[in-house]
Amino acid sequence: MLNNTLDILKERGFIEWCSNPEELKELFSSETVTAYVGFDPTASSLHVGHLIPIMGLAWLQKLGHRPICIAGGGTGMIGDPSFKNKERVLLTPEQIDDNIAGIQKQLEHFMYFEGTENTAIIVNNYEWLNSMTFLEFLRDVGKYFTINYMIAKDHVRSRLNDPEKSISFTEFSYSLLQAYDFYHLYVEYGCRLQMGGNDQQGNIVSGIELVRRKAGGDVFGGTNPLLLNSSGTKFGKTEEGAIWLDPSRTSPYRFYQFWINTEDENIEKLLKLFTFLDLDEIDEIVIRHFKDPGKRIAQKKLASEITRIVHGDEALKTARRASEILFGGSFDPSELDSAMVDVLSGEVPSGSVLTGFPSNPVDLLVASGCCKSKGEARRLIKGGGIYLNGTRISDEALPVKEKDILAGEHIFFRLGKKRFYMIQVEHEDSK
Repeated sequence: MLNNTLDILKERGFIEWCSNPEELKELFSSETVTAYVGFDPTASSLHVGHLIPIMGLAWLQKLGHRPICIAGGGTGMIGDPSFKNKERVLLTPEQIDDNIAGIQKQLEHFMYFEGTENTAIIVNNYEWLNSMTFLEFLRDVGKYFTINYMIAKDHVRSRLNDPEKSISFTEFSYSLLQAYDFYHLYVEYGCRLQMGGNDQQGNIVSGIELVRRKAGGDVFGGTNPLLLNSSGTKFGKTEEGAIWLDPSRTSPYRFYQFWINTEDENIEKLLKLFTFLDLDEIDEIVIRHFKDPGKRIAQKKLASEITRIVHGDEALKTARRASEILFGGSFDPSELDSAMVDVLSGEVPSGSVLTGFPSNPVDLLVASGCCKSKGEARRLIKGGGIYLNGTRISDEALPVKEKDILAGEHIFFRLGKKRFYMIQVEHEDSK
């Protein structure tokens, strides 16, 4: 039975490295620990690559400790060079403020920011970094670090050793700014632990050193693992790009499908990282899954749990039902409300016709671009392979009526088991 927070975080896969693990374990046993993770506001949304540190903080709070989320408004104006091949594009203060607002709303899905003794807080490091003059930075931070120490860091050395790359003084200073964040949070909030991805270990160690040298404090660091899929690419990256938490960037349906497509060899690890299910329940799910992997029991549970956390129950219900429909399930046209139609229309090929469209299904299929010819349409209907809003068409002369237009503007066809087509009915005055 695991009862120490550090043991639980390790067992669930959140900690790959930590400084002074025995002392940190003792700290967790003796007091409420305040821990922080920083998020660079380089976009208005986080993506699934951020979920490990987010869920790590969420589990800390669940276990009775206090999370701090740094929205890096100050450091975000510079950009972390860690294991980047080139300097990032610098954002304006206005862009950063907009991005922070979007990120804060998403973090509130995972942690409680009011109503608990260990309430999470969000702070913006621009508030303290902006008030520091350059001379103060050199005197109060820079003097604690040697150039030898700085250039020994892997991400700096990789740039210096490659004649086609370089590192600016701005980026070179980033590690010291992040170190000062840890010092500030230690002094102002009693923060004793900083967590981040494996690529942050060097920056975290710098923070530990600054707190020790400048304040005599004993603080700790821990890093999360870097997840890769079977092709060796970063977890959360697809051919279409990142999987975002913002539904306007990645629809809840596509978000749900991303988790449904999890590889079997990673499923147990991801259930531990991205859900609040206890370990015994996860073991049972995994055992049931591998008795019949084709049913994807574990993937469906993972997709349901994380989609519910990020997007809510209604979005999960719609995403799950859309998946059933698009993968061959039957459905009642009356359930296709505007929300469901919006989901389906965004995921399948589509065409359009004007009001007064051909009521004959053969002509309609051709006019909308669904079928290349009347002969193709007739063959599909004759073979029983055409479904109008879930109902099989058995007669090519049976008219498509006004009542068949879903949510006032769409007609949904299925051709065979897995080919779908959405026709949008447009009005002349809207053209």
